[in-house]
Amino acid sequence: MDGLPQTFHFQTTDSMPASPALGGHGFGAQRTLRSAISCVGIGLHSGRRASLTMRPAPAGSGIVVRRTDLGTAGAVDIPARFDHVIDTRLCTVLGMPDAPELRVGTVEHVMAALAGCGVHNAVLEVDGPELPILDGSAHDFVFLIDCAGIVEQDRPVEAIEVLRPVRVAQGESYAELRPGAHGLDMAASIAFDAAAIGRQALTLRLGPSVFRSRLARARTFTLASDVEHLRQAGLALGGSLDNAVVVDGAAVLNPGGLRMPDEFVRHKLLDAVGDLALAGAVLRGSYVAHRPGHALNNALLRALFADAANWRAAPRADAIAGWQTRLPAAAAAA
Repeated sequence: MDGLPQTFHFQTTDSMPASPALGGHGFGAQRTLRSAISCVGIGLHSGRRASLTMRPAPAGSGIVVRRTDLGTAGAVDIPARFDHVIDTRLCTVLGMPDAPELRVGTVEHVMAALAGCGVHNAVLEVDGPELPILDGSAHDFVFLIDCAGIVEQDRPVEAIEVLRPVRVAQGESYAELRPGAHGLDMAASIAFDAAAIGRQALTLRLGPSVFRSRLARARTFTLASDVEHLRQAGLALGGSLDNAVVVDGAAVLNPGGLRMPDEFVRHKLLDAVGDLALAGAVLRGSYVAHRPGHALNNALLRALFADAANWRAAPRADAIAGWQTRLPAAAAAA
């Protein structure tokens, strides 16, 4: 299969209705963390020790990443938004457009966990240029969020509705957003020469238990043949079999093997959940991709907001006035 079909029948074993945080039928109230919670780990690419604290935030403030290690410059807040993505090589990096040295990398897994758990507002404090990778999935971040607890806030969920298909492509890879009436549907396929991965495809209708049971535990992965090249390029310096699946031909080198046979495509969808959360509001529509990556996901959001005819605010404009002020000028003017 070189790509995905044009028509899908999305199915899920989720016994719960789609979460408003993930683009469900209802919009409900915004939510934040009940209390702050911290963890320490290693940055996947930097190899540096990283300390992360997730804190509650006011309604309407969205997700903000805060660098706390900048000395006399003080703490610097970076909005977790698509137009603040400054690098997409093997991870999603947020930064300030006018000061590219102010950056925080590998944000996609914690963003996926926050979206999957229905957290709309939070401050992510980190003491360096990269978030900790933990086990290479979103599972540990979900655990931390559960430990902190979640509370509702006195403001409706901010959402956007995809009105017409938007597509971006690079070579054989593509990603699309299409109109949809059932929250956020997702479909992806991948194709690798390595026999351990091969061709995999997955479709699902995203909801809270679906995210937890089918996506959250899927780990990032790489080919053994690429490891040395990545490290020479200054990437994957903190990678190990404890935080990534490493494939060599038909073999999975991790002693415990895979967590599920199609862990690879599941992780691609996990990444997409995190990257799409950078829209700054809940998306309602269908995401369809073949051989996706962070660069395509970010380009897709930029293409969506480049034309006001592609989207509209939902459920009503006055409910998302605060969100529109966080969009780039061109999109907010729409």
